[in-house]
Amino acid sequence: MRGIGLDSIDAKIITHLQQDGRRPYTRIAKDLGISEASVRQRVSRLIKRKVIQIVAASSPLDLGLKKARRQPHRYASDELIDISNVSPEGSVYERSHSKIISNLANQLWHSDSSFQKPAAKYSMLSAVVVPEQGGQTEFADLRAAYDALSDGLKGEVENREAEHYAWHSREWLGDAVSEEQKSAFPPVRWPLVRTHPGSGRKVLFVGIHCTHVVGLTLAEGRVLLADLLEHATQPAFVYRHEWRPGDLVMWDNRCTVHRGRRFDLAARRELRRVTTEDVASAAQEAA
Repeated sequence: MRGIGLDSIDAKIITHLQQDGRRPYTRIAKDLGISEASVRQRVSRLIKRKVIQIVAASSPLDLGLKKARRQPHRYASDELIDISNVSPEGSVYERSHSKIISNLANQLWHSDSSFQKPAAKYSMLSAVVVPEQGGQTEFADLRAAYDALSDGLKGEVENREAEHYAWHSREWLGDAVSEEQKSAFPPVRWPLVRTHPGSGRKVLFVGIHCTHVVGLTLAEGRVLLADLLEHATQPAFVYRHEWRPGDLVMWDNRCTVHRGRRFDLAARRELRRVTTEDVASAAQEAA
């Protein structure tokens, strides 16, 4: 945590959380002699302001669809992605609003920004307000999914590519996408089987952003993609996170897909995300 300007109380809060990530805020407040509300405010501030500084030092930050959808938002930093159903004025959006459609699209299995090059590397998601029921996030391990494929299916997908398109899920859900937005994110191709640069393990790289398999008919390719995604997201490969305010979860988009779970769209759900670009992998592919 050096170099990010923590005051002594912030540093003590971080120490408590590092020792026991499930320690109640009430206990931290009592140990430090401050109010529970103060602990929550400080944790939220750390997440909102400090995490960006930490991750930006190692990789460029990804704006995602903000690059094509310049809408009013609640945060001073463009790099902080608002994963919520709350408007800049503080009210919950109407169910027909495009932001709600974006929330629903997040309930489909995906890897962040696989629709661009460079795609996403690491994502960090923090919870601020969570609904009483639902709204969890699930993560599926694409390394384990590849390992569990039959030898025949491994051979079938080994040298094939899928096309990924930013607006595929949004259009499927009935969102209106302008020609300008479409031109901001032309389709890109990724191998169905990628090798993770850190572990060297093979990854079954699928998700809702995939529109078709190159070299197959549209129908055959989409059925194959559906089968592969069903295989990759079976319960044996999935972790479900039950959010609590103040939680921070980090994952590697190069070897996982994730999705939010259903919740009452009239209930507030506010999370914040920061995502880094996978510049190294894009450069290696281009070489």
